[in-house]
Amino acid sequence: MSSQFWWHMARASGIVTWGFLMASVLWGILLATRVLKPYDRPAWLLDLHSWLGAITVFGTGLHLASLVGDRYVHFGTADLFVPFATSWKPLAVAWGIIGMYLLVAVQGSSWLMKKLPKKLWRSIHLSSYALFTTVSIHAFAAGTDRANHFFQAFGVAIITVVLGATAIRVMYAGQPKTRQVISADARAASSVKSVLPPPQVQQ
Repeated sequence: MSSQFWWHMARASGIVTWGFLMASVLWGILLATRVLKPYDRPAWLLDLHSWLGAITVFGTGLHLASLVGDRYVHFGTADLFVPFATSWKPLAVAWGIIGMYLLVAVQGSSWLMKKLPKKLWRSIHLSSYALFTTVSIHAFAAGTDRANHFFQAFGVAIITVVLGATAIRVMYAGQPKTRQVISADARAASSVKSVLPPPQVQQ
């Protein structure tokens, strides 16, 4: 096994997990806005969103394990879980640690969604945007591949996708609720009309 195996694994797992995080955020936005309606299926979007979140957690665990296995830069328990504990790029690593805790909160709230109050779940889940931001900063600040053109293009691409999806989320934020309210009002008006007596024709 190459002496740099774990370092390459740490880099690869970090980049790939960043991509899965982007996909999870994107699918969450598609699920919330239903912008693809009627071509999408909510159950399918939710299952895929949950699967992407689980893969992101797994990838983060692999990233941490690879850092521990690497011998070029020593990472202990405190270095991986306490911001600014490491002497190697402490600020850049701190962004990653903050992102990890946000990921635990977001994914944990997803697994406990049925047991949490809706407002609490929603508040925690909205931190997904902060999660993606901190991870992106960590990727560019700590990653040794930031000078690589492929990495730069990949980073710009996934950030652009999330920014575009976020803009759609803002534009469509009130529309599903508005459609439901209008539909409910229409049904109520129809019910009232059905019980009213027919107008009498004056002779």
